Amino acid sequence: MKYTKIIGWLVFSAGLFLIVWTLFYSYQIYTAKVAVPEIFQTPETTLSQTGGSQDIQAQLQNMISEQLKGFLPPGSIAQILNLAVFSILAFLLIYGGMQIAGLGIKLIK
Repeated sequence: MKYTKIIGWLVFSAGLFLIVWTLFYSYQIYTAKVAVPEIFQTPETTLSQTGGSQDIQAQLQNMISEQLKGFLPPGSIAQILNLAVFSILAFLLIYGGMQIAGLGIKLIK
């Protein structure tokens, strides 16, 4: 009976530690003290100009990319996706920590 309470407190502490660590790491990311884990990266495009039709397509691509740079800064979509993926991961870690802490509470009782 005493061992189950000790194990319960250890499991409860592990769940709380997981929750607190996730919240602390999220706070550090959102205050820009730590960089967001990069899952998505912005691809670097290189345009080759060979031939007449390729030249027109390259010019059109350059014009479109220049217009988009004024509207969206380069890399902003990848940064938004990285933040979204990290937020989902943080939610899963917090949910898992809650479940682990719940198991600890059941063992304590």
